[in-house]
Amino acid sequence: MSASPTTLRVERLTVRYGGRMALSDVSLEAGPGELIALTGPNGSGKSTLLRAVMGLLVPDAGTIRIEGADVAELTLKERARRIAWAPQEEPVGENVSILEYVRFGRHPHLEPFGVEGPADDAAVERALRRVDFWEGRNRGVQELSGGERQRVRLGRVLAQETPLLMLDEPTAFLDIGHQLEALERVRTIAQSERRCALVALHDLNLAARFADRIVVLSRGRLVATGTPREVLSPELLADVWGIVADLRWDPTTSLPYLLPVLPLDRRAPGGPPGRRWMARVHVVAGGGSGAELIPRLAQEGFEISVGAVHLFDSDAELGQRLGVAMATETPFTPISSRVIEHLEELLEACDAVVVAPVPTGPANLANWTALREWAGRRPMALLPLPSELPWDFTGGAAARLREEILRGGGEEVPTVDRLVAWLRERVPAEALHPRLP
Repeated sequence: MSASPTTLRVERLTVRYGGRMALSDVSLEAGPGELIALTGPNGSGKSTLLRAVMGLLVPDAGTIRIEGADVAELTLKERARRIAWAPQEEPVGENVSILEYVRFGRHPHLEPFGVEGPADDAAVERALRRVDFWEGRNRGVQELSGGERQRVRLGRVLAQETPLLMLDEPTAFLDIGHQLEALERVRTIAQSERRCALVALHDLNLAARFADRIVVLSRGRLVATGTPREVLSPELLADVWGIVADLRWDPTTSLPYLLPVLPLDRRAPGGPPGRRWMARVHVVAGGGSGAELIPRLAQEGFEISVGAVHLFDSDAELGQRLGVAMATETPFTPISSRVIEHLEELLEACDAVVVAPVPTGPANLANWTALREWAGRRPMALLPLPSELPWDFTGGAAARLREEILRGGGEEVPTVDRLVAWLRERVPAEALHPRLP
């Protein structure tokens, strides 16, 4: 262990649920100013570790210390002065104002029957300004979107003014822009206020972008810890998640990122590896436009591919979670010819194409150019564009290409429900063919 100042120190922690081992001999530490990403597959022990750190579980062995104090010996209020916790979700309850909700974070600092004073007011204002809600502090919490509630939860945690912040999936329910903003905000707070942030994340690429160190759990054991450069590898994804991945490097940040795909022998359950037994549908999405569409098609039994889409986009992350084949581009750059070649391979291998109402700018306009060449060559369905929001940020180029696709054989299908029926009509079972390379 390091001799540097330590906010959190976990030593040889073991937790059992009855006869089942949930954590086994886990040790880690984190210091002021660090953002530590805690990741691992479902059931790996992340939630157990977080609950143990909060003192909600009694370990079978090992110790947990916050700034040198043994968590097991602290009262509830003493723990709340050292650890602030933001769950992924929590009941909204009454429609209190944002100001009052964030003020709840000051309760650990009040004496019994005490009232807030100027120091508490100042802490609440600082927290609200940190999450950009000071001007809207009188809004009711029930009026907020899921993403806004995440920000307000972070505000309550910040008002608690603890040395350790623990956040469970703080990017859940956020689009890609707000995911980046949320983690940048947490990292800035950790660094500027010398707090330690322990953040549970499923997305390894987000962890690589923002974390000082990544801690990987698998089946209750710590299997990797270190900087993103030290931890992220194709071997890690293969060993821990059972996923094949390419390791690449962002040219602007020099940070690693992974392009995962599901191995062939896991894509065709019930049949021999390498052969498809259900229709393959390629989805063009991005910016959250595939949030309903992609899971629905997966639930209906279609094999899906997605792209071209930028890494860190919420639809790319959805595809990663589902383990589908994707054509992906480096974030914030125009789709390159290399990625278009991958997109062409996915279009060649599919039985039908579905185009979500994807917001289009210069960075992803190449999708529409590629699709125009495939109109009439594959059954192609276009979901309706939103009437209340702009979508074409290319000066009309995307809209013109969309019209050309419709004239060339594409069909507009009004709903996702109708789309499922449309796909079953256009791709009969006898049309299926072996997987193409």
